[in-house]
Amino acid sequence: MIECDELWSFVGKKARKQWIWIAMDRESRLVVAMHIGCRGLKGAKGLWQNLPESYREQALFYTDFWEAYRAILPRERHRAVSKGTGQTNHVERLNLTLRQRVSRLGRKTLSFSKNHENHIGAIWNFIHHYNQSILQI
Repeated sequence: MIECDELWSFVGKKARKQWIWIAMDRESRLVVAMHIGCRGLKGAKGLWQNLPESYREQALFYTDFWEAYRAILPRERHRAVSKGTGQTNHVERLNLTLRQRVSRLGRKTLSFSKNHENHIGAIWNFIHHYNQSILQI
């Protein structure tokens, strides 16, 4: 089972939003795919393309009701759920951890990214470190 969610950040100024799309394997807690881009269909397609093929072919996906998910995920394996169901708790918790540990993702911060490549690099650095710490447990 895969939990998917997205969170916003910005580069340079709040008007330049970047969306971080995350797919997390519920059982292992590993982030299996991520995409940084717009919040629309193009961003959702980026997440889908970054998923390993085995997940694209077999996984059951839990998401919120964001329209872009319906457009890219196979209908028979997609479950759109509200936050109250608990079906996306793990990826939602990861979003909070990202905001706490990567200061440039804070909603009100002096540590915002000024450079798009550095922004992406900081997020990927955290994700790699996070996945490595999960594998060591």
